[in-house]
Amino acid sequence: MAVIAVLNHRQLAMLRAVAGGRAEITCSCEPDLYVDGLPCCDQGSARELVQTGLLRAAPPGASGRRVTAALTDLGRAALH
Repeated sequence: MAVIAVLNHRQLAMLRAVAGGRAEITCSCEPDLYVDGLPCCDQGSARELVQTGLLRAAPPGASGRRVTAALTDLGRAALH
């Protein structure tokens, strides 16, 4: 699994929103991120964060269902 070498300010803000419990994600191979109930403005970066293992859906869910987003250990490390 590849890791993003350098996270930009927007990606870090997404990770902080997830860490703060303010984010949800759709259960999908191309997940969408929602922050404070609103769709994230950069879904490409959100998907990249999932694909590189920095964030994930906290509980498993049915395809297309919106669930709580969670940081992985790698995602937590990226914020410190």
